[in-house]
Amino acid sequence: MNASEQMISEVTAYISELVPINIEQVKNKLSSILAKYHVKKVEQTDIHPDLTEKIRLFLSAKKLEGLSPNTLHGYGIELNSFSKHLKKRAADITTAEIRVYLGQFEHLKLSSISKKLSVLKSMFGWLAAEEFIQRDPTTKIKPPKKEKRLPKALNIEELELLRESCKTSRQRAFLEILYATGCRLSEIHDLNRSDINYQTASSRVIGKGNKEREVYFSPKAMYHLRKYLMNRTDLEEALMITERKPYRRLSKRGIQREIAKIAQQAGLDKRISPHTLRHTFATLTLNNGADIAAVQALLGHEDPATTQIYAQLTEEKKRETHKKFLVL
Repeated sequence: MNASEQMISEVTAYISELVPINIEQVKNKLSSILAKYHVKKVEQTDIHPDLTEKIRLFLSAKKLEGLSPNTLHGYGIELNSFSKHLKKRAADITTAEIRVYLGQFEHLKLSSISKKLSVLKSMFGWLAAEEFIQRDPTTKIKPPKKEKRLPKALNIEELELLRESCKTSRQRAFLEILYATGCRLSEIHDLNRSDINYQTASSRVIGKGNKEREVYFSPKAMYHLRKYLMNRTDLEEALMITERKPYRRLSKRGIQREIAKIAQQAGLDKRISPHTLRHTFATLTLNNGADIAAVQALLGHEDPATTQIYAQLTEEKKRETHKKFLVL
């Protein structure tokens, strides 16, 4: 029995339970109607095509709204994982099922679970607004409480130790660029040689939400960047490239590994990543008296509260402030 015949039998049997009918007549009528369609049974082990289609429509809509390729890629990974777990039509998915799905990630940090929920809220909210589904099953699910942890920044001594531990002009250039600009890893990864304005010692980068902003290089960063580029003999346009042929743009993972390697050479036992240098840029500039609104703009933060978490004064700065401003 093919899928169409099975469907006709099941529908006919259901109707016959409700009202008296001529079963053969109803079957013949349904058969003539379904002849115009291709019917395929969805197995319980398969991802439901309806959910796959809804995810595709959602991602297409978000692409038109201007979401960055990195964000869309992240959304796709999360929603693909979700669709493999819940093999149902989007309209049939319940709040309880989403809670059970999120509850299985006990090994993840609350921030990671919150990210998964945020993606689901975005999609189901969009589906409800576009009237693909009657109600949004994520409405009643509250995000986990945020973990109140201060970003881990380096102190000045640790930063200098990293600088002294660089063994190549490439390592030093990477370190200085990441620290001086305070850029996100994705922003640095996408930079090209032609993006650098040597007159203003600055560059334009594309941040979250596809927003462009100007970032600046320190004299140290410019010196080591020039030194690194002068030693290159390739024609690759990327600012950061692989060490060996065939030369190509260094992956984000490759940049992370290079920074971790410098930290290992320095003998630092703490985990250091490109984001650590972004934290360090924010913390040290704020502790040195920078205006928080200016730092917000340099980091590309949309919400001032995000920048505010870096404004935790060091004990030394607190002592200086007390000594300078206390009225005796």
